[in-house]
Amino acid sequence: MRLTGYSKMVNKKLKQEREKSEELFVSGHHACAGCGPAIAMRQIIKTAGKDSIVTIGTGCMEVISTLYPFSSWKVPCIHSAFENTAATASGIEAALKKQGKKTNVIAIAGDGGTFDIGLQALSGAIERGHKFLFVCYDNGAYMNTGVQRSSATPLYARTTTTPAGKKEEKKHMPFIVASHGKVYVATANIAYPVDLQNKIRKALAFNGPSYIQIFSPCVPGWNYHSSETVQIARLAVETRASLLYEIENGIVKLNKEIENPKALKLWLERQGRFKSLSQEESEKLQNYATDYYKHIKKLSDSGIKLF
Repeated sequence: MRLTGYSKMVNKKLKQEREKSEELFVSGHHACAGCGPAIAMRQIIKTAGKDSIVTIGTGCMEVISTLYPFSSWKVPCIHSAFENTAATASGIEAALKKQGKKTNVIAIAGDGGTFDIGLQALSGAIERGHKFLFVCYDNGAYMNTGVQRSSATPLYARTTTTPAGKKEEKKHMPFIVASHGKVYVATANIAYPVDLQNKIRKALAFNGPSYIQIFSPCVPGWNYHSSETVQIARLAVETRASLLYEIENGIVKLNKEIENPKALKLWLERQGRFKSLSQEESEKLQNYATDYYKHIKKLSDSGIKLF
């Protein structure tokens, strides 16, 4: 795609801003080589800036970045239990509000601590209207404790607790969050950093709770080579396995339209967790991805207020 002069100018400006912004998630952590969520952590906090407080629930990113007495976070970082990340963020936000401070409050959890164990605290915090950003790094399973299935695990994906493939479809978490009303919701992908950074800025500026779900491939959990993380993430969008959209004021907006997608099997074949798929299962996943894209596209085009 040929860029216009204006697009080149915008891209140059964004590049300059990224280069001069300080790294706040630094080297020395214990993430696997090619870790998708670790890439997400760097992008999140670099965009949010130094005037931020992070609370991070038990999981891969907490374990790899806060091994006592060290920390890879150059901002205050509070370890929360698996189930209470949003509750901790609520307390931080309330204390800062009492003090009249505008510091960014960012809660971070994996899909297990968001879709499953942390859902109750997250729902309560959003219902109460606490102004903070909740980020779910979605790698599709409980990776830190041995790759067990979660409700974010895709249909037919193999985990240690679903060795024959998961039989249930993935939970539609962004719509569950959006159904609370008065919340900014977005999906993002580590292979599209400008889109991700723009959504982080928008979420932090939103006058209320916000939720961003970041598609974050996991090398050992998905079983692919560590050099392929960004390729796997980008291919997920190109095959419609991962969609980029926002839900703001109850209205869905598709951020990236894929009119001529690549075959989903090209993405599935790159991962060991899908290596036992039958032809019928592969076709079902392709049809599901196509139908879901059409559904989101229809909602986006209609401008209908859902919640």
